[in-house]
Amino acid sequence: TETDAPDVVQYEVVEVQSQTQIDRQKAGMSLQGLKHHRQMSEGVQSPQDDEESDGDEPLLSGSGVVSKEVTDDNLLEAWHEVLVKWHQNLSQRPKQVQQLAKKGIPEALRGEVWQLLAGCHDNSELMEAYRILITKESPMESVIQRDINRTFPAHAFFKQSGGLGQDSLYRISKAYSVYDEEIGYVQGLSFLAAALLLHMPEEQAFSVLVKICFDYELRDLFKQGFEVLHLKFYQLERLMQDLTGDLYEHFMEMGLEIHMFASQWFLTLFTAKFPLFLVFHILDLFLCEGKDVIFNVAIALLKMSRKDLLALDFEGILKYFRVHMPKKYRTEEAARELMAAAVSAKVTSKKLKKYEKEYITMKEQEMQQEDPIERMERENKRLLEDNMRLEQENDDLAHELVDSKLTLKSELDEVQDQNKEMKTDLTKHKKLLKDTQEEKHRLEVENQQVKEMCRKELERLETENSRNTVIVTDYKQICTQLSERLEKQQTAHREELSRIKILVKSCEACSKMFDADGKVNLPEPKIDPEKMNPKIVDLQQQVRELELELAQTKLALVESECKTQDLTHSLHAAVSEIQASKNTWFTKTLNSIKEVANTHTGKKEPKD
Repeated sequence: TETDAPDVVQYEVVEVQSQTQIDRQKAGMSLQGLKHHRQMSEGVQSPQDDEESDGDEPLLSGSGVVSKEVTDDNLLEAWHEVLVKWHQNLSQRPKQVQQLAKKGIPEALRGEVWQLLAGCHDNSELMEAYRILITKESPMESVIQRDINRTFPAHAFFKQSGGLGQDSLYRISKAYSVYDEEIGYVQGLSFLAAALLLHMPEEQAFSVLVKICFDYELRDLFKQGFEVLHLKFYQLERLMQDLTGDLYEHFMEMGLEIHMFASQWFLTLFTAKFPLFLVFHILDLFLCEGKDVIFNVAIALLKMSRKDLLALDFEGILKYFRVHMPKKYRTEEAARELMAAAVSAKVTSKKLKKYEKEYITMKEQEMQQEDPIERMERENKRLLEDNMRLEQENDDLAHELVDSKLTLKSELDEVQDQNKEMKTDLTKHKKLLKDTQEEKHRLEVENQQVKEMCRKELERLETENSRNTVIVTDYKQICTQLSERLEKQQTAHREELSRIKILVKSCEACSKMFDADGKVNLPEPKIDPEKMNPKIVDLQQQVRELELELAQTKLALVESECKTQDLTHSLHAAVSEIQASKNTWFTKTLNSIKEVANTHTGKKEPKD
C-alpha cells in the first residue's frame, strides 16, 4: 500500500506459502509445544515490490519467490542418479555433486541434499540431544525471543507471533545456546536457523545448524573478540585491492571500511537481507564447497554493483548496501547471474592463505609498536575477563560435581539395596530349586515304581486273558462238535422212525393203531414177555437207549452253554478289571503328585 508521502512506498506481507509443513508431517516430527498446524502450498512469496522501486525501505528478510517446479528434466535425472549413488555410500560424496550444486539444488531436494552435504543425514545422536536440550533453560531466552520476532517477518511461516514457525525457531535457538556453552546464542543465528527450518523438521534443522557452526567453523567468527571475523574483513579488503582496485580506492577515499557493510554477510551467510532464492543458492554452495564461498559471493556482489557504488558518496554507499543491493536480486535471472559470477570469481584458497599470513604479520608488528603498558593493560583486562569466566565455569562445574555426587550416592544406595534384595531372593530361589529338584527326583522314582507295577499287572492280566481266550475257544470247539453229533443222531432217529411208520402202515392190522393225525392210539397192551418178539424187544431197548443218550446230549449242551456264558462274563470282567486297573494307576499317580505338592506347600508356609 502507498502512503500519502510522495517518495515513500511501504509494503505489507499479504501471504507466504511453502511445502515445509507437509515435509514435517511426513517426517513424523513430534515435539513439545507443536500444537499449531497450517497448510502451505508450493511456493514462498514475498511482498510484491516492483523491481525498479526506489523506495528507502529495506527489503524484509524472508522475502522472495522460491518455486519447487523444475523444468529441466535432465537436471532432475542427474540429481536422481547422484542421490541413489550417494545413499549407497554416505561416507563418499559423488563427484557430480559439486558441479550440480553450482547450478543450484532443486528446491524440492534441498532438505535432503543439505543434510547429506553437512554429513548429518539421519544423525540420531544430535536429534536425540535436541529433544533433551529443548527441555532445559537458557540464560539467553529473553534475547532469543526478541530476535525471533524480527526474523523472516516477510514469511508467513514466521510471521505470526506464537505460531508454529516462531515456536520452532525459538526452540532451535534456545537449544543451540545450551548446546554451545562457549558461544551461546548470537545475533544472526536465528536467520540461518529459519532458512533451515523451511526445508526440514526441527531435529534435522538443529543437526545441520550444529554442523555449520562447528564443522564449517561459523562459530569461530564470534570467538576471542571477533578476531577471526577481523581476519575475514582483511582478506576481503585485499581481494578488493586485487580484483576491484578502483572500487577499493573509492571506498578508501570515502573512509568506508569493510566491516560497515560486510559484517552481516559473514555472520548470517547473507540470510538476513537478501531474497530467499539467492539465500538458498548461496547455502547450496556454502555447504558443498565450504566457508570460502562467502568471499566469492562478496566479490561478485561488489563487481556487479561496481558502477552504482562508484557514483555514490559515503551515505549513499551505506544506503545502497542496506536497501538497493538486496532488491536488485529479487528475480531468479538476476540471482542466477550473480551466482554465476560468484562461481567464476578468482578467489583461491592459496590467495586467502597468503592474506592470512599478511594479517598475522601485521598484527604482530602492531603489537610490537604498541605501548607496552597499554598492551599489558589490555592483556590484563582480557586475562581478568577470562579468569572471571573460568571462575564462573569452575563454580558451575563444582555445583554440577556436587549434584552429580549426591545423585550418584543416592543411586548407589538404591543399587545396593536392590543388590541386597536380589541376593536374598537368589538364596530363597536356590533353596526352592534344591527342594524342587529333590521332589522331582522322588516323584521320578515313584513314577518308575508305579510304571513297573502297572507293567507287571498288565502282563498278568494279559496272560490270564490269553488263558481265558484259549478256554473259551476250546469250549466253543466242544460245543460245535456236540451240536454236529446231536444233529446227526436226530437225523438218524427221524429216518428210523419214518421207516418204522412205513412198515406199520403196510400192515393192515397194525395200521389201525394209528389215527388220522398219525398218532398211536392203542390200548394199554398186555404184553407177555414170553410171547414178545425178541426183535421188538431189542428195538424198544435201542429206542430207550437213544432217548437216554439224546437226553444226556441235551443236558451236556445246556451245561456247555452255561459254561460259555460264564466264560464270557469272566472275559468281560477281566477286560473291565484291566481298564479299571489302568484308570486306577493314573488316578493314583495324580493323587500321589497332588499329595506331595500339598505336603511341600504345607512345609513351606511355616518357614515363610
